[in-house]
Amino acid sequence: MMQPSEGSSFPCATCGAALRFSPEYGGLVCDHCGNREPLPAGPVPPGSIPETAFRAGIEAQLPEAATELRRLGRCPNCGAEVGFDAAVHSSACPFCATPIVAGPDPARRIRPHAVAPFAVTGAAARAAMQRWLGGLWFAPSGLAAFARGGRALEGVYVPYWTFDAQTRTAYSGRRGTVCYETRPVTVRDAAGAMRTELRQVARVSWSAASGQVQRAFDDVLVLASHSLPEGHTEALLPWDLSLLQPYQPEFLAGFRSEAYSVTPDQGMGEARAYMDRMIDRDIRFDIGGDRQEVLAAQTEVSGQTFKHVLLPVWTAAYRFRGQSFRFVVNGQTGKVEGERPWSWVKIAAFFLALALLFGGGAWLMQNPDLLPWGQGQTPP
Repeated sequence: MMQPSEGSSFPCATCGAALRFSPEYGGLVCDHCGNREPLPAGPVPPGSIPETAFRAGIEAQLPEAATELRRLGRCPNCGAEVGFDAAVHSSACPFCATPIVAGPDPARRIRPHAVAPFAVTGAAARAAMQRWLGGLWFAPSGLAAFARGGRALEGVYVPYWTFDAQTRTAYSGRRGTVCYETRPVTVRDAAGAMRTELRQVARVSWSAASGQVQRAFDDVLVLASHSLPEGHTEALLPWDLSLLQPYQPEFLAGFRSEAYSVTPDQGMGEARAYMDRMIDRDIRFDIGGDRQEVLAAQTEVSGQTFKHVLLPVWTAAYRFRGQSFRFVVNGQTGKVEGERPWSWVKIAAFFLALALLFGGGAWLMQNPDLLPWGQGQTPP
């Protein structure tokens, strides 16, 4: 299939209307005449999605074919950079509903290497949103009806980086072995008198430890934008990266895509922090014993590569009683996360009822004569 330039649509071969990617069908469909055009699906062979050498990527040594020109608009509220079609000059931010205007000039960005196509339909995502909003505790009255009002969700491809690296770490530290010995210990008894008794006391015996650990990191995932709160993106985990497909713009037909605002070198900084935590865990496992201390660690990193991938998210920014809230659905799994309104009247009434319940119970316990069965009698 011919791949048009960034921002172009895919015309239907039958009627000329714009095609869109359908999660149900797994290919392009025409809502006007019903025409369908298949796209490659299923697991891809290992190595078919290319990796980019990290150093070349951050030193702007990429060939032109590895980059693309995109018309972007930056949200003044949440900072998202969203792509625009050629014929569209303004829109609303899919993450917070703030109006956005497309920039005057296209920006050159690293072209995505892979995309995980939407698997959850818009109808399924909307149903998940309605169930989530309608089932909230201490929600304001009317929210359930509001949830059934057919809030519009928008499908957005969110940018991520994946990083690969080979690491070799030499370390030195100490191994602690816990042993127990019986010792006399002076304690104070219930009456306040001092006495001596024998107790088992732990003692740690330390010995020097050193060695080397190796680990191959594959597809360490780092969010490449700041548009969504960290709690939202963490709640959407996990992602199944085995479902990634080599990038084709057809997968984006009918959806919007966000541009990355975290550069590859910034993303590698986050990935290295994760790698260091895993390496520290490997070192402690290698030291063994009951306790471990890592005194020094020197890591050599090689074979660093990265991919730019797009992952599917259904998102809605809705307003309820004058306040804005955001809601997201993992476009692979249907997992949901969102911001919600609270009814402080319901919360206050709940705690007041608890206070009355426990307070009344305590008062009756202190005044047993007032119980229906009277003092000293067995309750019926």
